[in-house]
Amino acid sequence: MTAKEAKVEVLYSSGDIAKRNSEIAEEIARDMGTDLLVIAVLKGSFVFAADLIRALHHAGVRPQIDFMALSSYGDKTISSGTVVITRDIVDTVKGRRVLLIDDILESGRTMEFATRELLDRGASMVKTCLMLDKKGKRLVDFEADFVGFDCPDLFVIGYGLDYAHYYRELPYIGHIVKEE
Repeated sequence: MTAKEAKVEVLYSSGDIAKRNSEIAEEIARDMGTDLLVIAVLKGSFVFAADLIRALHHAGVRPQIDFMALSSYGDKTISSGTVVITRDIVDTVKGRRVLLIDDILESGRTMEFATRELLDRGASMVKTCLMLDKKGKRLVDFEADFVGFDCPDLFVIGYGLDYAHYYRELPYIGHIVKEE
């Protein structure tokens, strides 16, 4: 079966996601205040980040926004365990409250690395927000500050998450159904 032929089952509907984004935005506003630098980790978080930023607006937050890309895979399909910055932010973080957004928390290595990096650069606070949390995949002692949904151990796609660069456009989060 190729990526384009995969059977997809909905895990979290677009309505579930929209409701949860509003809830998370309210939590963030209460916890972090209204003056934030939001850093979205590319590529997977771009859909979630866009929706969350709009929800933050409705919660009274006026964020500045920047992007970074991180990789632990290089050209491999298995993580090397070493995270590198492949596209860095432009804005300075010194003295800022930073909200770091990503799509899914699995091993914890990427978020641990990025959080440490931003604190080392002088951020006064770094909090993390993940759409999905696969707790059973954690390899380091790291927990997100804000989480959309706990995620079962399935191959998830949609809402920015891909399978061989397909399915990012889906308005829901689904999983690939294995054919018997």
